[in-house]
Amino acid sequence: MIHSYSFDGVNVLLDVCSGAVHVCDDLCADMAAIYTDFPRGEVVFRTAQKHPEVPENELEELYDALTGLKDAGQLFTPDTFEPIAGELKDRTAGVVKALCLHVAHTCNLTCAYCFAGQGRYHGRDAVMSFETGKRALDFLIENSGTRRNLEVDFFGGEPLMVFDTVKHLVSYARSREKETGKNFRFTLTTNGMLIDDEVIDFVNRECSNVVLSLDGRKEIHDRYRVDRSGRGSWDIVVPKFQKLVAARGGKNYYIRGTFTHHNPDFLKDVQVMLDLGFDSLSMEPVVCAPDDPCALTDEDMPVVLEQYEALARLMKRRAAEGRPFTFYHYMIDLRGGPCVYKRVSGCGSGTEYMAVTPSGDLYPCHQFVGEPGFRLGSVFGGVENTAVRDKFASCNVYAREKCRSCWARLYCSGGCAANAYHATGSVLGVYDYGCELFKKRMECAIALAASEQ
Repeated sequence: MIHSYSFDGVNVLLDVCSGAVHVCDDLCADMAAIYTDFPRGEVVFRTAQKHPEVPENELEELYDALTGLKDAGQLFTPDTFEPIAGELKDRTAGVVKALCLHVAHTCNLTCAYCFAGQGRYHGRDAVMSFETGKRALDFLIENSGTRRNLEVDFFGGEPLMVFDTVKHLVSYARSREKETGKNFRFTLTTNGMLIDDEVIDFVNRECSNVVLSLDGRKEIHDRYRVDRSGRGSWDIVVPKFQKLVAARGGKNYYIRGTFTHHNPDFLKDVQVMLDLGFDSLSMEPVVCAPDDPCALTDEDMPVVLEQYEALARLMKRRAAEGRPFTFYHYMIDLRGGPCVYKRVSGCGSGTEYMAVTPSGDLYPCHQFVGEPGFRLGSVFGGVENTAVRDKFASCNVYAREKCRSCWARLYCSGGCAANAYHATGSVLGVYDYGCELFKKRMECAIALAASEQ
């Protein structure tokens, strides 16, 4: 299967199952489009009708070149992944590699679009005790098999509201690394309100990544990201983020924004982030109910798609000027990229990755916390709801009928199970709106990466 498209006058020919990317002219794209539909003579004849100015011998040579790429496994590659999709996940059954620790189900902001209900996950304020967090880390070690590198994300609500607990948990994890042969990689996701010099020193020393929530333009950010008195947080958090990033010394971070119905023109927000000195960015489409005033609409779709294209052009232009920046959704490696397992199986929610609530309950991921029927068990008793775990274990790109014939399937791996569930009522459903955005992002990312080769 191939996917052919044009971006900024450049034809991109993607071989879906090998991942090979070819930049070609119109003639090549037209012949490739019918190469597998007809015998050699018919393909040459039909291409000649569309391009009468091209001599027949050149058409014959082009056909042979396409055949050479096919024989080399770089075009029209058969799909060999579907038969082993289930087997791939079976190989890692019972192995947990990452936890999202909800150390605080409370927040000092009340963001209107928050999928977690202003950090409370539709429950009451709660914080994780050190003993519960310690048990969660032990659960991860005990269930990680031979895997050495373990991932832990301090999440909320706002995790810095229990900063002492976070510090103690990191110290405990470090104390167990040598004896267990494990290596912990920590991430902290924060709204920034409580960042101070101690926090900056700690996260820059201990966290392999830090995610900083900023929605870009002051008027956009302050529309939703307000404190409990309704005051915007932009003026408070921006200087704190700038100070933290400046002191980080090149270590990974992301400025993460959310765009909604009120700013589908999110490139303006990206530009503000760049002007503030940030160069590692992410802007995510809002996740909320369709009738929410924040929700992206059908009318927003063409605006958002155009923004992704304009973003790719901006990235290309700034790279040429020696001012490159990273955009999370455009990070793609054409020569290596995710392994086959990752391409087929996705994020591993509910199996390799789980979320832990302040009381120690286990859920498939942070977006399922509090959802009736999705509690897997607890860090104290382990996974008890094996039916839900098995449902997530069966999640792969080929388990979704709509995905099997989609050119982007080995890039999205079937998409987000939480988004699918909230859109369709099934973790094996497809969130169609999100799919359209994803495919545009991939087209832009692939074209951008190909232009840099």
